[in-house]
Amino acid sequence: MAFGVVAASLSRAPSIVTTRGCYVTRASLPNKSLKFSKEYNWKHNSRSIFERGSTITTCEKHDEKKYLMNVTQSHEAEPHSQTILKSIVHALDAFRKFSRFYAFIAMVVGSLSTSLLAVDNLTELYPTFFNGFLQCMAAYFFMHLYIVGINQLADLEIDKINKPYLPLASGNYSFRTAVITVTSFLFTGFGIAWMIGSKPLLWTIFASFVLMSAYSVNLPLLRWKKSTILTVMGNTLSMVISFNLGPFYHMKTHVLKKAATFPRSLLFAVVVMSMYYIVIALTKDIPDIEGDKEAGLQTLAVRLGPKTVFWSSVLLLEMAYGAAIIIGASSPFLWSKIFVVLSHAIMALFVWYRSTLVDLSNKDSLQAFYMLIFKVLSTIALDILWKSKGSRFAVRVPSVRVAKEASKINPNPNRKEDFRSPSFSLGRLINKNEVAVKKLLKK
Repeated sequence: MAFGVVAASLSRAPSIVTTRGCYVTRASLPNKSLKFSKEYNWKHNSRSIFERGSTITTCEKHDEKKYLMNVTQSHEAEPHSQTILKSIVHALDAFRKFSRFYAFIAMVVGSLSTSLLAVDNLTELYPTFFNGFLQCMAAYFFMHLYIVGINQLADLEIDKINKPYLPLASGNYSFRTAVITVTSFLFTGFGIAWMIGSKPLLWTIFASFVLMSAYSVNLPLLRWKKSTILTVMGNTLSMVISFNLGPFYHMKTHVLKKAATFPRSLLFAVVVMSMYYIVIALTKDIPDIEGDKEAGLQTLAVRLGPKTVFWSSVLLLEMAYGAAIIIGASSPFLWSKIFVVLSHAIMALFVWYRSTLVDLSNKDSLQAFYMLIFKVLSTIALDILWKSKGSRFAVRVPSVRVAKEASKINPNPNRKEDFRSPSFSLGRLINKNEVAVKKLLKK
């Protein structure tokens, strides 16, 4: 009790306290401390509110800085990774537009079907055939990039009107960078062909380089694009060499180490596919009429108009299908006859139907039909392979059965004859047992 009174009296008694050169009464110190504490808390809390934006709770300054640093880093890292991903996707898309893979895919399919014509035995397919074919396609790939690249370099101003989406015309690729890149593609293609050591492949690369450079480069006596006849001739000859002759003789002479021949199956492939090459050469300029007029190029589409050239090309395609149907109908094998006639009739109707949907005033619609021709070309290449190789394998089946039956008919067991060889004469068997052999052949 006494202690409490003394304490109360001390608290009420006025006294003088010295603080840094000023005199403050002890009675006013609690009020001053409370005021300073409120001001500090208000400043501290308000700073936390303004720094965090939506955070109302108070925390220590060190923890707050650490929290803000982590949030900032996480929000900055995410856009950075997205930017890298978008850059990669953009670069790949630009390269896709530059390279025109739809034409290269048709080249791969056509070269594969022609290369298989050089194979006489199924045991030659693996690994000899595929190794040689991959070597050929490696050189073809870089030569294809050179061809499309030199065409875009020569037609830079025209493509700004006709194809502004191309990377060189749109500015994604600089002219200097494109020149260096295209030149490197050319030397890489020649280098691969040289290292492989295949003369047919090397001559194919050289012929494609000469023909397509003469078609694109604007130099005296060149720039064959200005002439319709030279355009059709150059493009058709280049595709015949690249799709048919080059792959066949590369596989025949270099890979399989056989003598160079010109079989009827190769002649049939060249004749039939040349009609499609001509159609490609004619239709490729139809979507580019506007830019060709500005550049002064008198292409066939500029002279005759897109409608005339377009329907003439469609008519050529239908004639090619009609010729294939007639050839297929003359096949001695029923299953081959049905397949060839039916497949070509379906494709002819499909091409005609797609041609009726084309808007001749729309460049995108014309370009889509032009790309469709490359897909049709791939199917024709596979069909030629089927007619050529399928019939050859089919002929071998009855020959084996005839050989077995002939061994039963032959009265002299010591006499050996190779019934599977081309020199074997079926006439001797027919004379001995004509009825039996005819029954076997009918089966």
